[in-house]
Amino acid sequence: MTHSFDKSKLPSRHVSLGPERAPHRSYYYAMGLTEEEIARPFVGVVSAGNDSAPCNTTLDHQADIARVGVEVGGGMPRRFNTITVTDGIAMGHQGMKSSLVSREVIADSVELSVRGHCYDALVTFAGCDKSLPGMMMAMLRLNVPSIFVYGGSILPGRYQDRDVTVVDVFEVVGKYAAGTCPIEEVHALEKVACPGHGACGGQYTANTMACVAEAIGLSLPNSNMAPAPYTTRDQIAHAAGVQVMDLLAKNIRPRDICTMEAFENAARIVAATGGSTNAALHLPAMAHEAGLEFDLFDVAEIFKTTPYMADLKPGGNYVAKDMYEAGGVYMLMKSLLSEGLLHGNCMTVTGKTLGENIDEITWNPDQKVIHAATKPLSPTGGVVGLKGSLAPNGAIVKVAGMHRLQFKGPAMVFDCEEDAFAAVEKREITEGSVVVIRYEGPKGGPGMREMLSTTAALYGLGMGEKVALITDGRFSGATRGFCIGHVGPEAAECGPIALVQNGDLIEIDAEKGTIDLLVDDQVLEERRKVWTPRVSDYGSGALWRYAQNVGPAYKGAVTHPGGKAETHVYADI
Repeated sequence: MTHSFDKSKLPSRHVSLGPERAPHRSYYYAMGLTEEEIARPFVGVVSAGNDSAPCNTTLDHQADIARVGVEVGGGMPRRFNTITVTDGIAMGHQGMKSSLVSREVIADSVELSVRGHCYDALVTFAGCDKSLPGMMMAMLRLNVPSIFVYGGSILPGRYQDRDVTVVDVFEVVGKYAAGTCPIEEVHALEKVACPGHGACGGQYTANTMACVAEAIGLSLPNSNMAPAPYTTRDQIAHAAGVQVMDLLAKNIRPRDICTMEAFENAARIVAATGGSTNAALHLPAMAHEAGLEFDLFDVAEIFKTTPYMADLKPGGNYVAKDMYEAGGVYMLMKSLLSEGLLHGNCMTVTGKTLGENIDEITWNPDQKVIHAATKPLSPTGGVVGLKGSLAPNGAIVKVAGMHRLQFKGPAMVFDCEEDAFAAVEKREITEGSVVVIRYEGPKGGPGMREMLSTTAALYGLGMGEKVALITDGRFSGATRGFCIGHVGPEAAECGPIALVQNGDLIEIDAEKGTIDLLVDDQVLEERRKVWTPRVSDYGSGALWRYAQNVGPAYKGAVTHPGGKAETHVYADI
């Protein structure tokens, strides 16, 4: 074993030391543990593995390999699982209301299992969108030494001699609705777009948050872009198990790693990779767990000065596998650091600083995926924050790969995504219009749904950049086009988006960062007087409870007071 530990100072002493814990130890003997093994630190190895989707199917295997690493490092691994809601399958119907809520359930379930069993450290494995921030939120909340491991992305599919992803399947639905392709093409594409295990391959939410995990210091360097089918993932899982014991020996905790400067680094990587707008929801939520104030406006401010460097789908040409083979996120960070755009002094799970880790990376000039910060795809603009009379509490848009950054047009208003999607299918959306989808916010949805089905169908119709979409809900990391999400205050709280009527002019400028409803204040005040709240269909259960507790999107759509309200941290019990 690499380390020995004084267990009398660790949380697991409450379930394993002293005569009074004989009943507790009897359970461990029942599971085959020896007296020596019970005397080791207990390490929670958390997997979001399941058969729900290919994003999660390799996670249990990887977690079991990490268990071996934990034992090598001197710990006693205790594996448990948590849920996921897979966005690609939940998309386009009522199931998507469960997606963001699952982030909180994941964090809560990990917290409860760790508290109940008094684990001393964590290695967490996740594959699909909300499970990544959910795991990292739990790590920050509990603040025991922890490492996050991404399960890896899927390999690209091949169709007509080109790489494809699941987004191509969503978009072909629009082509079929437009009558521009036969049903046979839909079936052919759906069978080859996802060729095996792993999360969606482009720079969508899962891969964006996987990059965040490395940039913020919670994952091992260049570990997360390795595709799920690669045997490299086994080595990474084992290394994480060994390394978490080193963190425990040195008492390096997530909040030592995730400082304000580390969150700034993470936001920088989102913009530089043209990442998912959902990161602007998850980074504030993670910061909240650590007792830090880091909201949408802080994220957007960093976006303004970040070069867009990684040529990744959906706005670009490549997928996660290509980025991994080009050198990974640390290659991109090396160029950013050399230009003074990262904080190199931040601690990481290696026990070294980010700068020390980056020093071990050699720039690869022979790859085409990652552009140097001095020669970016564009000086700024992977992701942009917006603010104005339509969104006083902010909004966000992903402009990577877009040709048009200004838009002005009349509103076409829908009070739910289903109505908007039906209008798209019937080809009722007019060119030049601003489609408004409201009552899809955290409270109003409830659950703040993503709108990939609608946006992808519009692209399939050839309307991708001929209209703009605005919502108090979210857009998928896979969305492309002029699609603005997180508009706040949301409609359920009578934000300005609730007062928009068909034909109202809306003006958006993604260069200036503005989004305005061009209607007189007096007119809006008259509308506000007659506005009545829309009644949700969810009067009980998890979605009801979420709606009662959730806060605004610009602060991360969180459901509890966070680290600032703590009187003690679990790790110190």
